[in-house]
Parts: sequence; structure tokens; C-alpha cells
Amino acid sequence: MPRKCNHPITEKDIQGFKYLRAFDDLLEPLRQIPAHGNRQFHIDQYVSLLLLYFFNPVLTSLRGLQQATGLENVQKALNVKNMSLGAMSESAANVFDPELLVPVIKSVMDKIKPENQDEFLKNLPGIPIAVDGSFLRCLPKMLWAVFRTQSDKKGVRMHIQFDLLRDIPSNVDITVALSSEKKNLRKHLKAGALYVMDRGFIDYDLFDFIDRSGSYFVARLKNNSSYEVMESLSASPEDVAAGVICDQKVIMGSEFTKGKMTTAVRRVVIRDPEKDSEIILLTNTDLTGEQLSMLYRYRWQVELFFRWFKCILGCTHWLSNSQSGLTLQVYTAILASLLIRLWTGRKPTKRTFEMICLFFQGWASQAELIAHIQSLQKTV
Repeated sequence: MPRKCNHPITEKDIQGFKYLRAFDDLLEPLRQIPAHGNRQFHIDQYVSLLLLYFFNPVLTSLRGLQQATGLENVQKALNVKNMSLGAMSESAANVFDPELLVPVIKSVMDKIKPENQDEFLKNLPGIPIAVDGSFLRCLPKMLWAVFRTQSDKKGVRMHIQFDLLRDIPSNVDITVALSSEKKNLRKHLKAGALYVMDRGFIDYDLFDFIDRSGSYFVARLKNNSSYEVMESLSASPEDVAAGVICDQKVIMGSEFTKGKMTTAVRRVVIRDPEKDSEIILLTNTDLTGEQLSMLYRYRWQVELFFRWFKCILGCTHWLSNSQSGLTLQVYTAILASLLIRLWTGRKPTKRTFEMICLFFQGWASQAELIAHIQSLQKTV
């Protein structure tokens, strides 16, 4: 649900100007981009205001951000002038290119180091990347966000590649709602990665392409997938304890099915005692059945990120009705998540987000915020 604020924005509602100036330094590359025409409102200023929006629940709308530009402290911290609502709305919709923010996001990603977590993730053949997509609902009046022709439902699809080692999204893409997640992965494929995927990514040509690209995959299969057994592999006692009931080297597909892999891969069947069901995994790695079972469980981290993104960060209320404005808001939300990860050394949580918001509202002191961050780092 949208955040609600029924009173005018005042200086007391916005604190933490030291961190606002940090936004200003972070967005320095955007300031080098020439202004569009004779406009005095630049993309770095708009992104700074969006970051302020995510970290301060008092700001609930584009009009609230416009009011904030009239505050003297905000003007000094973000180097903005008192802007009109029309100028801000038009700039977000028709002037600012969201792709200009991608290099800034990448620069923050590069500063984030892996957490001191399970050694298992650090000893894999490639960087573990969980891949998935999520539907972002749009307003009915956002006619460009077509979902189905005969439906009033509107939306876009957010494609995420989530770095399990660093607990951050390593690639984000916004496309039309019905776009293919498999094609998007192929487009952004990188060598030296280990992609962990659910059943929505079953595509033998894609698996072959990943293998030829010098990367690895662990993908869940459907129960009715066709295959030809080349060799049955023995399971170790550790694999059996982990629920492995079958480990085979196979060629996926058959003469009766459309599509067939050219590379022999492993098909591993694991029993899930909690759900009393079987999970069938396909991989081109030499990982043990126990390791595959553990790695697939880590895929849930990308689902938790979607929950954080929508429910905690609140990226379901759009400040712009245009495709450009929505994409810019999504990219800035990703940037906000990365900044929390960079500041705290941990993946963002609801408690930490609340503490940062309290700080920006003036309810928590800088010393209290630092103490909270230090307590998180001690528990690593």
C-alpha cells in the first residue's frame, strides 16, 4: 500500500544531511552529463530525491519530493532549487534516461565484498547466481504496460541475477510483462558463473549455451522431462543422508521430443522430507548430490529479495506513470538496497531499514545508527 502523509513537509521531517551529501558525491558521474536544453533540473538531482524518498517514509509522492526541494537544507545538501511539480514530472517521463544510472549502480556493486558466510559458497566452480523474474503491477492508466490484450491488468517484468556470495543483485533488467526470462538470461549471460534456476528456465538450447559460454548451471526439472541415461553414478553416504536417491549422466531430450542437448549432463533426484516430494536437478558440474541440494536451497535468497523490494522498500507505488520514470525508480531502489549493504556490511533487513529511516526523520541519532551497524557487523 502507498505510504500516507497528510501534512506539509518541513525541515524537521528530514534529517541526516551528511548522508544526503554522500548521495551527491555518489552521483558525481551523472553531473558530468550535459543538461537537456536549458533545463536547470538534472538527473543526478532527481535520483538524489528518489533516494531521499526511499529512506524517509514522510515523503510519499512526487508532490512530497517537490515540497522537499523548497527546504533550504535539502537545497544545500542536494544542490537543487525549488522545482515545480510539472518540471519534475516531465523530466522523469521524457528527459532522463534510466540507463545513465547503470554505471553508478555497477560502481557501487564493485565496492561490495562477499560476506563472511558459509565456506561452501566460496568453493564452487563459478560465482553462484540465482536467476528469477517478478511481475511488477502497474496502474490501469499506464497503457504502455500491456499485460494481455483482453485484460485491464498492467505491469512490467523485473529480471534479477542475484549474487549469492555477496547477497546483492548483480544484474537488473526491466522489460514488458510477457517477455521471456530465458531470453533475458541468454542476453546477459557471463562466463565463470554458476546459475541456479527454477523450472521456469527449462530450455535445452539455453543450457547448451551456458555450457559453451564457460559457465555452469543447476536447474530444476519437471517430472515429465525426457532423457536418455548414459551412465548411473553411485551416491556417497553423505549424498544418501542428504536425500539423494538417483544420480545419472544423461542426454536431455529424445527422438520423440522437440529440442535435445548436445552435452551430457547429470540428472540428480533428491527427496525433500519436509514436503514429501522429489526435486529433480540438472547440472553440468561435478558437485556432489549433497552440495547440489544445499545450493538449490540458496536460490530462495532471490525470492527474499523480491519480498524486500516490494514489501519493505515499498517499490509498488509509482511516482511516475511513464515507462522511463518507472524504470528510473526501480534502478534507484536497487541503488538504495546496495547502499544499505555497503553501509552496514550485511544484506538489508527490515530492522536496519527502519533504523536508517528513523535517522533520516531525526528520531535516531547518528551515534545510535552507528551502534546499530556495529552490532550487525559483530554478528557476522
